[in-house]
Amino acid sequence: MHTMAENTPGDMSEARFLTIAEVASKMRVSKMTVYRLVHGGELPAVRVGRSFRVTEDDVNEYLRKSFYNAG
Repeated sequence: MHTMAENTPGDMSEARFLTIAEVASKMRVSKMTVYRLVHGGELPAVRVGRSFRVTEDDVNEYLRKSFYNAG
């Protein structure tokens, strides 16, 4: 039985998409830094027309992986 609430890896129905400016604000970096991460393949993005959108989950995952423990 297939349910509508089933979350498969390709299911983007619950994804919250952010603009490059929103990602930059959330990460406290410049928009150019976010563009570099997207073009370098470090941060997954979806191209919509001439702009990009990044899922909030991908931003959080990138930050989690990039966390540096200085201790």
